[in-house]
Amino acid sequence: MNDRIVDVDWLAEHLDTPNVAVVDTRDAWEYGGIGHVPGAVNVPFDSFRADEHGAAEAGMLPGADVFAGIAESAGIDPDDDVVAYDDTHGVFAARFLVTAELYGHDPAKLHLLDGDYSVWNRSQPTTTDEPDVTRSTYPSEFREDGPLIDLEAMTAAVDDPHATVVDTREEWEYEEGHVPGAVRLDWRELVDTDARTVRPEPALRELLGARGIDPDDRVVLYCNTARRISHTYTVLRALDYPEIAFYEGSLTEWKREGGRLETGGSETGGSEP
Repeated sequence: MNDRIVDVDWLAEHLDTPNVAVVDTRDAWEYGGIGHVPGAVNVPFDSFRADEHGAAEAGMLPGADVFAGIAESAGIDPDDDVVAYDDTHGVFAARFLVTAELYGHDPAKLHLLDGDYSVWNRSQPTTTDEPDVTRSTYPSEFREDGPLIDLEAMTAAVDDPHATVVDTREEWEYEEGHVPGAVRLDWRELVDTDARTVRPEPALRELLGARGIDPDDRVVLYCNTARRISHTYTVLRALDYPEIAFYEGSLTEWKREGGRLETGGSETGGSEP
């Protein structure tokens, strides 16, 4: 895998490197009370998550101006390598990284810490001290050419033989109702829950192959509110999947706008190898 996902040793080696910004997306009480990676700034998930109406771009994105203010307060420069983590297998941290990408940060400079805070805490020093942060200037603009797609593009993908629509929710959610033809892939299947890290690359590729999620096809991701697809998106990017679409509106918008749903299981859902 490429360095979209970096391990604890990588972060420890680069922790004092200029232009490496570490972002802790846990709640403030966890960051200050339990401890955090030295030098990490706290950007809680709720701070970059809009309400159900979201920003003009779609879904629950905060808006370019809001995100710029968050990045500037955190001292993140537009050319920084950003490493994000949480304590939930990386799903909240991945949402921060995807949000940064959608608002113009270079994707090659966005990294998810493999194994959340608990993995760091097993072998590396932690602190409860807040770092001194110098406010930055962070120009932010929504990427019209980015991976995000709207309802019209999602509708077209359903009938596109070269697109694989992937539902990243839990099995029971999928069975209650999913986009027609969607492949089931619970985002947590990509994680080794004991090690709390992303599963090894051979296991990931075997699983994805068994589900028919082919890197030669256009992969279109959705969940309920675009949080869980952020993790799957990050993993697929780490595996160099070249064309991934990110349906920010997800099933919330799809159902609200009268999109068709299928219920029950599906052979394309497959089973974990």
